[in-house]
Order: sequence, then structure tokens, then C-alpha cells
Amino acid sequence: MNYMRAGGVVKGLAKRAIMLYLTLVISMYITIVVANMGGLVDQYIKSQLILEITYNIKRNPEYRNLPPAEIDKLIKKTFEIEIKRRGLDKPFLVRSFIYLKDALTLDLGRAMYLQSDSGSRQVKIIILERLPQTVMLFTTSMLIHFFVNLFMGLYLARHYGSFLDKLFIALSPTSVIPGWFYGIFLILIFYSWLHVLPPGGIVDVPPPEDPILYSLSVLKHMILPLASWIISGFFLGCYSSRTFFLIFSTEDYVEAARAKGVPPRLIERRYILRPALPPIVTNFALGLIGSWSGAIITERVFNWPGLGMLTYNAINAFDTPVLVGITVIYAYLLMITVFLLDIVYVLIDPRIRLSLGGR
Repeated sequence: MNYMRAGGVVKGLAKRAIMLYLTLVISMYITIVVANMGGLVDQYIKSQLILEITYNIKRNPEYRNLPPAEIDKLIKKTFEIEIKRRGLDKPFLVRSFIYLKDALTLDLGRAMYLQSDSGSRQVKIIILERLPQTVMLFTTSMLIHFFVNLFMGLYLARHYGSFLDKLFIALSPTSVIPGWFYGIFLILIFYSWLHVLPPGGIVDVPPPEDPILYSLSVLKHMILPLASWIISGFFLGCYSSRTFFLIFSTEDYVEAARAKGVPPRLIERRYILRPALPPIVTNFALGLIGSWSGAIITERVFNWPGLGMLTYNAINAFDTPVLVGITVIYAYLLMITVFLLDIVYVLIDPRIRLSLGGR
């Protein structure tokens, strides 16, 4: 019977993986079409290309003595070669499926205008240079959020109706204010007024050569952006966790455990915290993966060189390959996270394990 149930769980997870992958394929194709505006961006690229080729040829001293007809012929020939090299000679419908195949195999191609700090135009290298900075900042923020919300939520649930509980309820609407808004005030206070923390960037200029001093410099530059995100979600996060714990604390099995004389701490850990874990873990995992896409305005405010800043620059430059590449990487990370969540649910929630095993 257990083998049959285990087989059902594996079969259910396999179906879930296939559905997630199909969703990934469809979302990627829609992203490619939208990012290219149905082929409109191609016309923009061709217009920019003909202008650049014309300018370069007419400014080249080697071609100044050629007749106008020969120059026009050279411009046209160079344009056709460049169009073919970039694959723009094929219809957009055909190229959209080529782009989809490349995206699914993580062959992200070359950026049109942007480049990495090392000078590479490879989209994969550009993204991988910026991803660690975003993960370092926002993963740290999410981990702090998770543990603070968890322990503070438990404390508020234990002291339901207290002054502190009412204070958190009253202040929870302040979390609708985005982190970058708090960031502006933090810069004004700690940089412009107190002169104790840097206003932005990831490290001092010039960067310290000693690894320990370099790490301390990075930590110093992380304080304000971290604080802005933590302040933004603090009250609502604690209030949400507290609400989850209160909901599960009113269940019949909790009342029965209290009637049997089970110690309060054991009730809290075994009968309240464990059933509340699935939604809490879901919020944490999705919030974590969402933070990896970067926060465009926050990174702009603090001049933080992460994916958010890269996205901003790519939008301004109409660099479609970079935008599609960021979306592809994020889509894969999201798919893997959702699938891992399904596995975690099976491990921590017997109801889901039973439902899958019964299929």
C-alpha cells in the first residue's frame, strides 16, 4: 500500500513538472512576442542600422571620392549583409520560434547595445555579472524578513489583544509604501544629515584591496537598501504571520491538546506552527524568487548594480535580447521554485501527500 502511495506521489509530481514546463514555454513565447512588439522592434532596429551604416560609410575617408551612386550601392550591400547576419531577413513568425528554441536552451545570444563590465556582449555573461549583487541584497532582506516575521508573529499570537498587537495592526497599512520611498528618507537622514552611511553603490571608490575591508565596505553599502526593504514589509509581514497562527490556534485539535494538558510551547510548535508552515513557506519562496528579479526603482535610488538596474538600462536602450534573457532566467528560477515547493508540501503536509498518493 505504501509503495502504491509513493508511486502516486511520484506520478503526481511528474504531471506537475510537465504542466509547469508547458506553462514556461507558453509564457516565454508570449514574452518574446511582446518584447519585440510583434516585430515592431525589428523595424526600429533596421532604421537605426541603416542610419549607423550610412553615417559610418560617409564619414570614412576611403569612400569620400566615390560617386553618390556607388556609395548608395555600398550602403545597401552592407545593410543587407548586416540584416542577414542578425537573422532579420526572415519573417518575424519564423524568428519568434527560433528565439523560443534559443531561450529554452538558454542560448541567450548577444546584446544589441549593452555590455558587461568585462566588455562582453553575451547576454548570459551580462546577466550573470549582475545576478549575484541582486541575490546578495534581496536574499538577505528576505531571510531577515522571514525569521523576524515568524518569531514576531508567534509572539503577537501569544499576546493577542495586547497593546503591541494592536499597534502592529494599526501600522500594517504602512507596508503599502514601497521600499524605495523609505530609502529616499534614509539617504536624507544617514547620508545628507548625519554623514555616517554612503548613499549608494556597492563598494567604496576606489575599492579596498584587502578582502576583509572590501567585504566590510560592501556590508556598509548594503545597510540602507536593506533597511528600506525591511521597514517597508515589517509590520504587514508580522501581522500576516500572526493572523496565520491565530487561525490555526482555534482549530479543534488545538483545543483538544490544551484540554489534555499539553504544554503551551509544544502546542505552539507541533499543532500551530507546523500546519501554518505551507502558506508561510510559499510566501517566503515566492517572495525570494520575486526579489531575484531585482527592484528597478530601489536599485536606481541606491545605484545598486543588480538585475533591476540592468532591466532599467535595457528598457531605455530597447535592448530586447537582454530583456528576454532576464525574463527567461527568471522564468526558469520561478518554475524550479514552484516545483520545489510542491516537493516541500509533500514532506510537510500529510494531506497533500495523501491526495497525491490516492491518484
